[in-house]
Amino acid sequence: MIRLLKYNFSPTIKAFSTMRQGGVSQANYASLNINPYCGDHPSDVEQNRKILCEHLNISDANLIIPHQVHETTVRQIGKELCLMSPSAREMILNGVDALITDVPHVCIGVSTADCIPLLLYDPEHQATAAIHAGWRGTVARIAQKAVESMQIAYQTNPSKLLAAIGPGISLEHFEVGDEVYQTFVKAGFDMEKIARNKAKWHIDLPFCNQLQLQEAGVQSANIQSTGICTYAQNNDYFSARKQGINSGRIFTGILIKN
Repeated sequence: MIRLLKYNFSPTIKAFSTMRQGGVSQANYASLNINPYCGDHPSDVEQNRKILCEHLNISDANLIIPHQVHETTVRQIGKELCLMSPSAREMILNGVDALITDVPHVCIGVSTADCIPLLLYDPEHQATAAIHAGWRGTVARIAQKAVESMQIAYQTNPSKLLAAIGPGISLEHFEVGDEVYQTFVKAGFDMEKIARNKAKWHIDLPFCNQLQLQEAGVQSANIQSTGICTYAQNNDYFSARKQGINSGRIFTGILIKN
């Protein structure tokens, strides 16, 4: 049976991260992987999408997954995207790492397997965002760029936003080289807050993104964080660092129900 980690935003919002159980994929993709870009068998991915869409009570065309590239493009999703051909839709979603929408019954989401998934909900304007923040996206402040995009598109007031930080790799298991550490330093991050030296440097990506949201105006009381480490809890969540890149992906999505 499908298992979802759920986020409590509002009765009108369904927000979640998929867990590994409930699909048909095999081996490192077992079992609920809906990402078509990580090497899984296409027919298994298609069947897993069907399972999730049936659970969400939406059509397959209303499940929107970008092809992420660890950059900072934010794409606004309108009703017209759901009516496009698969090839046209794929072109528009290629190279995109964050989605925003105010369209009901459309589930936007991002794929992760150690990177940090973020969800935003604007209750005042009924708008949402799904953000993929790996270390490169975090350095480039993709979370803040998504908030800015919502301000432009929906007149969002950041102080009214509700946010969720989903499962991702923890400081304990996110060991990095000096070059990655220095990239954060050069980008102006407060390393005393987000990094620890344990023979090698470790960086706290979930907390780093929380600080970015707060800097963008999101109230700390409005940010929920799972505290789940994908590396440590690999039985329930995919982890590319533990399993290798040829493995499944968590899907963290948000859906305006009405």
